[in-house]
Amino acid sequence: MNVLVIGCGRLGSQLANMLHRYGHDVAVVDKDEDNFRLLSEDFDGLTVSGMPMDMDVLRSAGVESCDAVAVVTPDDNLNITISQIVKHFFGMENVVARISDPAREEVFHQFGLRTVCPTNLGGSAMFTALTQPWEEKQVSFNTCTVSFHLHLADSSIIGRPLSDIPTEPGESITGVLHADDSASLYDGRQNIIIQKGDRIILSYVCD
Repeated sequence: MNVLVIGCGRLGSQLANMLHRYGHDVAVVDKDEDNFRLLSEDFDGLTVSGMPMDMDVLRSAGVESCDAVAVVTPDDNLNITISQIVKHFFGMENVVARISDPAREEVFHQFGLRTVCPTNLGGSAMFTALTQPWEEKQVSFNTCTVSFHLHLADSSIIGRPLSDIPTEPGESITGVLHADDSASLYDGRQNIIIQKGDRIILSYVCD
């Protein structure tokens, strides 16, 4: 893919480096040329210094021929403005914007923009790290990230069917990891009885 990354801070540079490592053609725009130092030494993509809202700057970075655009500056207002420009003036459909304030994420969605919110992702990860004894696992599909974590079956649920297990809002029961490390996936129909030593596999979607 030919990908344009707008913003070369810690997130933007990490994304650009990752895309480059996986063989994508990458262009990066940032108003501060010094930020390009965050790119890896072997990064050989295009770097363009200038105001990212400037349409001539975007054209210089190849926005008219790219396949996808990631808008990841630290400024939510700037991100929504650039995303709108790229989407409506340049006809780019595959646009993903960083949004730091979860309360403003709905504004992006009203404009038909896809978003990734590091605040929500970080909050979910911190919650799990504080309250769960096992490391959380995450799987990403496009801009959707699904997190999986384990909950040790306590005495209150041992002997009960899996369908009776209470969950938090947004959580889904995915299956059971048994004491012998075998697993049973749950589709909502099986009569799986919780045994001592079982760990419930729970999942939730990080918006």
